[in-house]
Amino acid sequence: MNKAVHKADLEFTDERKMGARAEPRYTLLIRTAKLICSSGEYLCIIRDASSSGVSIRTFHSLPRGVQLTLELPNGDQHPIERVWEKDGAAGFRFPVPVDIERLLSNKGRYTKRPVRLRLQLPALISSHGRTAGVVIRNISQQGAQIESPLHLALAQKLRLEADNLPSIQAGVRWRSGSDYGLAFDDTFQFSELAQLAAELQGHCDVDCGTWGEHPFDASLSPRR
Repeated sequence: MNKAVHKADLEFTDERKMGARAEPRYTLLIRTAKLICSSGEYLCIIRDASSSGVSIRTFHSLPRGVQLTLELPNGDQHPIERVWEKDGAAGFRFPVPVDIERLLSNKGRYTKRPVRLRLQLPALISSHGRTAGVVIRNISQQGAQIESPLHLALAQKLRLEADNLPSIQAGVRWRSGSDYGLAFDDTFQFSELAQLAAELQGHCDVDCGTWGEHPFDASLSPRR
């Protein structure tokens, strides 16, 4: 819901409860989001929400014993406290009541941008028989931002590889200094990226490498 909140987009429900509450609770058709904590960032889907809490769908077990923050697609962040977690779902309360109208309408600067996961992940890019070490700064279903000390041309095709990631075919969409935006040839399913994100957390950053002669291995096929 990127514009006004329509009656068809949400409905009252009293089926999911996190203790007694007086606030109306809304069930959303779908709202992607992410959870941020000291160990990394994790994708989730908001199932329903009120001014006092949210229920989310998860794709893996969440970190324990850490403070979590819910970040919405528009960039809004809300500290949350875990109430329960079971079988791919979890419930949280807001320590401070939130503006439910803003949460539902998703108004903001980045209303249509896919959720991005910030990373510091060492990776390799291969193009035209050459390979270089880079760092992935963020990743979404459709693309990634990398830092590379090497000049890449706009629209240049390359292959991106990293531990716990499948081999990805991509093209250069934009550049700014040593930062480059990549558009993937094949996009990730949200659940697929969510599970990968859990595996990617905890990898340390490394210095970017330099170009070296390394034949492009055609046996490493792109991700399907």
